[in-house]
Amino acid sequence: MSELHEDRYFDPDPTIRRYARSLYDETRALPIISPHGHVDPGILAKNETFTHPTSLIVTPDHYILRMLYSRGVPLESLGVAAIDGKPPAAESDPRRIWQTFADHWHLFRATPTRAWLEYELSEVFGVARDLDSDSAQPVYDAIVERLKSPEFRPRALLKRFNIEVLATTDAASDTLEHHKTLKGLETGTRVIPTFRPDALFRIAASGWSAELRRLEQVVGGPIADYAALVRALVRRRSEFKAMGATATDHAVVVPRTERVADTEAGYLFTKAREGVATADDQTRFEAHLLMEMARMSVDDGLVMQLHAGSLRDHNELVRQRFGPDRGADIPVATEFTRNLRPLLNAYGNDARFRFIVFTLDESTYSRELAPLAGHYPAMLLGAPWWFHDSIEGMTRFRQQTLETAGIENMAGFTDDTRAFCSIPARHDLARRVDANYLGSLVARHIIDMRDASEMARGLAYDCAKRAYNLT
Repeated sequence: MSELHEDRYFDPDPTIRRYARSLYDETRALPIISPHGHVDPGILAKNETFTHPTSLIVTPDHYILRMLYSRGVPLESLGVAAIDGKPPAAESDPRRIWQTFADHWHLFRATPTRAWLEYELSEVFGVARDLDSDSAQPVYDAIVERLKSPEFRPRALLKRFNIEVLATTDAASDTLEHHKTLKGLETGTRVIPTFRPDALFRIAASGWSAELRRLEQVVGGPIADYAALVRALVRRRSEFKAMGATATDHAVVVPRTERVADTEAGYLFTKAREGVATADDQTRFEAHLLMEMARMSVDDGLVMQLHAGSLRDHNELVRQRFGPDRGADIPVATEFTRNLRPLLNAYGNDARFRFIVFTLDESTYSRELAPLAGHYPAMLLGAPWWFHDSIEGMTRFRQQTLETAGIENMAGFTDDTRAFCSIPARHDLARRVDANYLGSLVARHIIDMRDASEMARGLAYDCAKRAYNLT
């Protein structure tokens, strides 16, 4: 691979580039705080050799899947197994899958995916060739050879990547068995779970009853009414916290918050048990339980994250054939000011509460989110997420939020990835983008280099550590 340019992503203006390079040099070697992501903790607990490049790099990455699918590449050809039992079967030869990926490498030009993957190939695996159709198999062989080495076992990579904290995302019904294993090991990295009870809130969804049964199994008893559900959630939060969790996570399409009477919440729960809950019922139940999650966070200190504005599994054909989370999440316009008012009026002024909000709707950055975070003591702004964790996307976020909210009301960077080996690539990209943005402020004499240095460190390390109670 052509050597990665040391000044990549920096402004061509020599003054800005000089400042950016200096700021990046101060942050590039800082430990990684990864407070929100989706790496499977079983990978780290088992610490088995990665089998091949395809399962490590291609198949788990929905950024890759969605781009290839958009250009007519069948998901089956990428090794994604169908759940509907219909042919064709998924491709099982990892070399063929890798070749298909390499044949379409050009699709990722100028995307963050390309930037991350180039870093992985060059810096993680030491590949010295550009990826394309002709080099696909030699590159594959080179990675396979690296993966045979003990230095490429998952826990060895944790150390090599300089990851200080890695948070996974786990269902409320998760047994946390892998975290129990990891807690007893000296890995050098703090690997912690994150409590995500979304499936229990979606009472009109087809999988709700099954998820409730899983929760009953893990708490060891029936959950026959709404009060029992609340008790189970409190218990599970406590168990997650005992395993090191510092945060909860909640994904909604509309960030509506509304407290309803316990009698009405009980009625909605009963409808769900009977299998007759409607979409409107779910909206009210979800809004109420977000209020309950905030109340519980005041009590137990878990940081509450809210990811809003993603219409999940938009492509019905893909969802039915391959299941959820296959790259078909699409942003929708989102309103926060009115929707979050009940929650923020109830808890946003409480020093015991911390609330981190993410969005896919850039139009809300300067109009709603920055003013809200710039006022309520409990609220912080999450990093640009999903479609916006890119060079231009992160720059727009800084431009539209920093003047109103300031650095201290930011929650730092979160990589939000399932692709383990992309973690250092994503953090490196974010540190370069932030160094460049701050360098432009220095060049215009808005801040000086002392301010910029402290801000760069904050965005790369300190803000996330503080926001997620990881100090």
